[in-house]
Amino acid sequence: MKAIETIKNIWKIEDLRQRILITVLFVFIYRIGSFIVLPGVDPNQLGALDQQTANGIMSLLNMFSGGAFSNASVFALGIMPYISASIVIQLMTVAVPSFKKMQRDGESGRRKLTQYTRILTVLILLIQGPSYLVNLYVQSPGAVPNDWWFKISSTVILCGGSMFVMWLGERITDKGVGNGISFIILIGIIARFPSAVISEFALNLHGEGGLIKFLLEIVGLVIVIGLSLMLVEGTRRVPVQYAKQMTSGGRQVGGARQYIPLKVYAANVMPIIFAQAIMFIPYSVAPFISKDAGSFFNSYFDYKGFAYNVVFAILIVLFTYFYTAITIQPTQMAEDMKRSGSFIPGVKPGTETAEYIDTIMSRITLPGSLFLAFLAVLPALIANPCNINMQFAQFFGGTSLLIIVGVVLDTIQQVQSHLMMHHYDGLMRSGRIKGRSEMSAY
Repeated sequence: MKAIETIKNIWKIEDLRQRILITVLFVFIYRIGSFIVLPGVDPNQLGALDQQTANGIMSLLNMFSGGAFSNASVFALGIMPYISASIVIQLMTVAVPSFKKMQRDGESGRRKLTQYTRILTVLILLIQGPSYLVNLYVQSPGAVPNDWWFKISSTVILCGGSMFVMWLGERITDKGVGNGISFIILIGIIARFPSAVISEFALNLHGEGGLIKFLLEIVGLVIVIGLSLMLVEGTRRVPVQYAKQMTSGGRQVGGARQYIPLKVYAANVMPIIFAQAIMFIPYSVAPFISKDAGSFFNSYFDYKGFAYNVVFAILIVLFTYFYTAITIQPTQMAEDMKRSGSFIPGVKPGTETAEYIDTIMSRITLPGSLFLAFLAVLPALIANPCNINMQFAQFFGGTSLLIIVGVVLDTIQQVQSHLMMHHYDGLMRSGRIKGRSEMSAY
């Protein structure tokens, strides 16, 4: 079988084999850490915390941490504080000239930005750590000691655990396969999938829906996965003609024609991850806010509610445009094309080419971002009308499914590149996977 042959080919490539084994090792360490409870916490009395994270936006937060949040684990805060810090730093590279200069300074500037991101992550953790402990005490007062030493030591441990998760993600990126930060989020989501399917199956089996309804839900899930693949893989091909070349006999011949594959969803999974990180921020201060707060603020905490999903959809659209702008740089592409002697037929090289590419990206990004926002809020739209358990509905479109599809395709693309580089057949029949690397062809 082709699949078995592909696995054998992967194992033959020493560098790829080592990268996969390193990734598996780091993922194993992360999953073990998700079950290590904070010192002083009684795990037998965390029932209320587990119940709190069973529904609502807390269930999303718990899923993103792979269950570490409900376990009162040393990794309870997960990777989201680092992502929140990354959002702030990346926005500053657009708005603040000094940060923009650092971004253009190559490797040295990248190291400075990474250092600032880590410092900001620590500051965020120093806010979220005590907030998590307050919520833990409110939900399960008998599980935690109410003294200052526990609060201080646990805050330090939570900060250290989250920074260690960040370090694991960076090591996966450098030494393993795929984007480490996204991969860690993926592992947390997948870890919750089996229990969500079993819970939905039991609900239908003992409820009014029965087995037929469950099978229809699975078919619907497959359809949504297909739509997500269409979104992530969709491209608009822009023809590029090389300048005419002179033959040895002095005769001009037309240059070869190629295409720039501009992706409909060039930003990949980052808008989803960033938008969800922003939506989690209010929970950093939620334990200190009265339940009698404004109605909008209270409705915001219902992630099946109107306010939450409108804000979430708007953030996804905005971050899609933002990430597309920093991923696709029309001016740089136009300059590279001009230096290589290529051009877009009917468009003058230089500024007009950059404007042409920018116009195309704006046109294809708008429907892509709106469709992405629709898929992201789909679980909230179908959960109540279709009587679907929200834990399972989270995979029925939404953040979870889109992250799974995007990260898996990104990881497969890296494996594919290794296989093709060593002249082995790839993981796909076509031999190629459309990915972000194709967008930098010019």
